[in-house]
Amino acid sequence: MSRVIDKNSAPHYFWGDKCSSWILMNRDSLSVKIETMPAGTRETLHFHTSSRQFFFVLKGPAIFHIDGKKVTVKDQQGILIEPMMKHYIANETSGPIDFILVSQPDNDTTNDRTDVE
Repeated sequence: MSRVIDKNSAPHYFWGDKCSSWILMNRDSLSVKIETMPAGTRETLHFHTSSRQFFFVLKGPAIFHIDGKKVTVKDQQGILIEPMMKHYIANETSGPIDFILVSQPDNDTTNDRTDVE
């Protein structure tokens, strides 16, 4: 049965340095989240063994460091991170950034994240 998903009632958790995530959908094969990163925050360098992730920036820009290269992803743009690509996202702006994160399979379920730093 289909149902409307509301960010305000979605499960929420904090990650990293006061970053927020709202779980819109979580299945073994697919995860969809809305995430917010405060100004000046970043993830740690890591990779996923089997998960691929698609980031779609709602409010940015977001800076991605992928396999040693820096990529800027602006509002209304997305980027695909394939398995085994070493990466992290950073907010180098003076305000928060917002993005949608789609993971396949769900990387929380498969526990395939390996931190490099």
